[in-house]
Amino acid sequence: MPQRSDTYYSLLGLHPSASVIEIRHAYRELSKRFHPDTTELPAAIATAKFQQLNEAYATLSSPERRLSYDLKIGYSRFGVIQAPADLNHPVAKFYDWSKSAYLDASDRPLSQGEIFALFIMGLTILGCLLLAIAIGLTRGDAAFKTQLTPPTPLVQEQIYHFSQTNNSLDKK
Repeated sequence: MPQRSDTYYSLLGLHPSASVIEIRHAYRELSKRFHPDTTELPAAIATAKFQQLNEAYATLSSPERRLSYDLKIGYSRFGVIQAPADLNHPVAKFYDWSKSAYLDASDRPLSQGEIFALFIMGLTILGCLLLAIAIGLTRGDAAFKTQLTPPTPLVQEQIYHFSQTNNSLDKK
């Protein structure tokens, strides 16, 4: 397995936080440069370098294999992980998460802006609750009563004509 200074990322000339598109672009450029049929390097060196590039790309282009590889070299997008002492041997013991700075990416202190936003949201909820209580107290049961007024003579006449035209249409 590659050592710390010779990771798959350094082989492709990338940072471990590189996107999938950046990985693909770097692989294509380097594979053109080191392909045994297109390079001026000796065939043995070109073949070995091209195989390393293929292995690196196969690992980094697969999300599962990349995550496993990142954990092995001690890089994580989600938290602080300490690298194993020897990268040439697999880690045999369970990793002690209590030694990392944060257990996960969301386990961190809130910023001042986030605290202010939470304060404003709390005030808004409290204000809405107080407004609902005030409306309920001032209007009381009157808010729930509906008052039906009898229709005016003009409306009664329109209802009558409407029902007569519907009856005559139904008979036809």
